[in-house]
Amino acid sequence: MAFEIQSIMAREVLDSRGNPTIEVEVRTKQGISRAMVPSGASTGIHEAIELRDGGKRFLGKGVQKAVDNVNKIISNELKGRECTEQREIDMAMIEIDGTENKSRLGANAILGVSMAVCRASALELEIPLYERIAGLSGNKKLILPTPAMNVINGGVHAGNSLDIQEYMILPVGAESFSEGVRLCAEVYQTLKGIIRERYGKNAINVGDEGGFAPPLSHAEEPFELILKAVREVGYEHEIKLGIDAAASEFYSNTGYRIEGRELSGDELMEFYKDLIENYPIISVEDIYAQDDWYPWQNFTGIFGDRVEIVGDDLLVTNVKRIKKAIESKACNALLLKINQIGTITETIDAARLSRNNGWRVMVSHRSGETEDSFIADLSVGLGTGQIKSGGPCRSERNAKYNQLLRIEDELGENAKYQGMI
Repeated sequence: MAFEIQSIMAREVLDSRGNPTIEVEVRTKQGISRAMVPSGASTGIHEAIELRDGGKRFLGKGVQKAVDNVNKIISNELKGRECTEQREIDMAMIEIDGTENKSRLGANAILGVSMAVCRASALELEIPLYERIAGLSGNKKLILPTPAMNVINGGVHAGNSLDIQEYMILPVGAESFSEGVRLCAEVYQTLKGIIRERYGKNAINVGDEGGFAPPLSHAEEPFELILKAVREVGYEHEIKLGIDAAASEFYSNTGYRIEGRELSGDELMEFYKDLIENYPIISVEDIYAQDDWYPWQNFTGIFGDRVEIVGDDLLVTNVKRIKKAIESKACNALLLKINQIGTITETIDAARLSRNNGWRVMVSHRSGETEDSFIADLSVGLGTGQIKSGGPCRSERNAKYNQLLRIEDELGENAKYQGMI
């Protein structure tokens, strides 16, 4: 066979937090294709299961079981198949696993193979990875995405008292991806100086996703700092704002506890309404808990034509939950995370379903990342027009932005930038 998988091998490596993750190598006639799997901290309960070893080794976070599942089970099943059969290969792994959430083999084991096979097929076909993904998805438009860069952290990503987890900047007024990266980098460095001057050097240490975590406690304070930096560099028209509330993290059966108050879904909507009316916010993510459907629907009915309402924990890149959200009009955008669902085929299906129903799609990293830049090619290949990969800091974040800069160069005059969303 022309594109035969000669061997599949996995190993345990480290992610950006120093925790173990899985790397998979697929060997074909053209050479070795590698893929590394990310890991989340703020994870939804409906995500596919990341298999960890337990015990004392690596404080229970080892992935040798997942590695063994690749080397002893998946490899035997897939060796000899053609790497260009992405859907067939992904479905075969799902069938071998036999569980709803990939808990037997581990979504990390399955995803590592799925990513590496996708990369191997691009190598064998002698085309860029983004072009291969475009072919698999049926997408005809290669688009460089607008980056949503996390510049101030709260919630589980920080040690301050902010309840909202991420404050992001989006260069929607830039003329190109490279200009958008430059604008964000200039704002980021200016913000760093403002925070250092106001709160001291300790406040400019960065979190897992490259954002700063100054000692703030009120939701408005990060916006004020960011906008001060935006004004100083003169990009008020080019830069807009976004948040990831990660509301499941401050939700309980009694409501949403934010800034010392216990709020109902309707009261929390008023809280968000004040922020949207007072600041140039164009994107809001995970504004309610992952199974609290009614306030999602209510908020989307009122604000759906004003802001992008992104489901992350609500949807977990799962076609079944996306269908429910579409039918109930619970949001208008998908946060696409490959390790939430566990295969490239299912990721493509989730993106296609969302786009076919008029939703926007934002490809996303995880807080525990690697130097693998797969999602950069994914965003271009799917033509999503948006990517979330952290602040312009830390190499595992910039690896994605740098790959997109390379793709922009490759496409030359054919490089189209999403810009205004």
